[in-house]
Amino acid sequence: MLDPIYVIGHRNPDTDAICAAIGYAAYLREVREDEVIPACCGEINARTSWVLKLAGATAPKLLLDVRPTAAIVCRRDVLTASADETFLSVYRKMLEHNFRSIPVVNAEHKLIGMPTIQEMAQLFLPSESNHKAANRQVRTSVKNMVIALGGQLVGNTAQAEEVEDLILVVAASSLDTSRDRASHFPPRQLVLVSGDRPEIHTLALELGVRCLVVTGGFILQESFLEEAKAKGICVIMAPQDTASASQLIRFSRPIGEAAHEYESFTSRTPLREIIHVVQNSHQPLFPVIDEETGKLEGVFSKSDLVEVPRTKLVLVDHNEFSQAVAGADEAEIIEVIDHHRLSGNLRTKEPVRFINEPVGSTSTIVGIMYKMRGLTPDKSTAICLCAGLISDTLNLTSPTTTNTDREILAWLAGVGGIDAAQFVKDFFAAGSLLREATPARAIEGDRKVFEENGWRISISQIEEMGLDEFWRKQAELHGALVALCEAHSLHFACLMVTDITAHHSVLLVAGDKRVETAIDVDYVERSPQIYDLPGVVSRKKQLFPYLSNLVGKLTPP
Repeated sequence: MLDPIYVIGHRNPDTDAICAAIGYAAYLREVREDEVIPACCGEINARTSWVLKLAGATAPKLLLDVRPTAAIVCRRDVLTASADETFLSVYRKMLEHNFRSIPVVNAEHKLIGMPTIQEMAQLFLPSESNHKAANRQVRTSVKNMVIALGGQLVGNTAQAEEVEDLILVVAASSLDTSRDRASHFPPRQLVLVSGDRPEIHTLALELGVRCLVVTGGFILQESFLEEAKAKGICVIMAPQDTASASQLIRFSRPIGEAAHEYESFTSRTPLREIIHVVQNSHQPLFPVIDEETGKLEGVFSKSDLVEVPRTKLVLVDHNEFSQAVAGADEAEIIEVIDHHRLSGNLRTKEPVRFINEPVGSTSTIVGIMYKMRGLTPDKSTAICLCAGLISDTLNLTSPTTTNTDREILAWLAGVGGIDAAQFVKDFFAAGSLLREATPARAIEGDRKVFEENGWRISISQIEEMGLDEFWRKQAELHGALVALCEAHSLHFACLMVTDITAHHSVLLVAGDKRVETAIDVDYVERSPQIYDLPGVVSRKKQLFPYLSNLVGKLTPP
């Protein structure tokens, strides 16, 4: 199955960005027959939510970051080892599948370790320590020894599954030498290994060892086994020779007991951060941990980073990375559909379809594309496109409006079966952002950042049925603008509140006083930091060009 294509608008999406994404995704599904999903990278406002409910449309998928992450590159069909498996069984599993490393997980599928075949080989080798017990120590269980040897457990079988610190003594010397060697260690930690040597078997009873391993397939008499059981000694009868049995016992250690350091990444770790770590690591396999559950999600190797899959995006209602979803510069841009000026640093690695029409809304462009193909959107999509067009053109009253917008709106209204006049009234009455949201959230509702002549400027716009709510909250809104400048290192921030009924706006400003002084020349300051903008209703065609020209004449900050 091919990776999906996401159609997505700008950050802090307005109705046009959401509805154009829904409409163009539906259009692409018809003409491309691909999996195309509408998406958004911000909260959906009250008016847009009203539109989606009216149209019976599903809200776009929320995508806040499309940067490639560990979750994207990891392989999820992973062979793992459980913590109680022996070194030997894990080692054989790795050899069988030609793995250089394998994840070890507990019963909850949480990662315990990432042993490599080299590390396991080193653990099998004796230590250089001169301590008498150093090369004899084995942390294992009686059950694991039985499994590793393929032997038969008799005698005292209690607590056979308990992992213990045991001392391995091979009784291959004389009786006296074997007794002397064993006497250096606590008897209940001793694992005495011997072949067909009754005197050594008797020594095991005499010392009261933890376990006697009889090799070579030798069968002990029932009377001996009864005595061993009475003394709390377990007996393992193994088919191997003494040397082989001793090695297998060493390898019976549970793999979960081997603690070692390893690099791991959470599922959301960006690849940019991963590459630097992985490049300098000798680790052959890297685990990815699910951030929510803490469980192993998958693994990847260095070779998986050579061709990293990128999220496929169609950008609508914007053409700048600064306004795009986080990580768009690392995604595969398929198309750009917009009606704004060309600006910013949008660059692609491959040729793309770029459509930029000087019309009132991106939803208009989507409608044009349907008509050019001889297609008709379904009723739900038509209603959404109507809303995007009406919103961005303020019901065809904005100076950005063209005859094409009028024609497309009439056609879409017919397809959607709506009364345009009533729809407009209900749409703009659907929700007051100033009334329903905090000042900080209201400013973020439809906000864009621009860079001109070294200035970083934020312009927010809110459309209201009257300005009463604005006057009640002007002080709080100004405080939110000041905080916004500080939080985002902006030189200047402003909020244009447009009275839809009066075709009039007011502008609340914060930041560098030089900009405010320059605005003073052209517009009346109604009260401190608030200017009347008669007839100004469009950020795109009126306010931004004005501010761009204004700061272009000022010395860069």
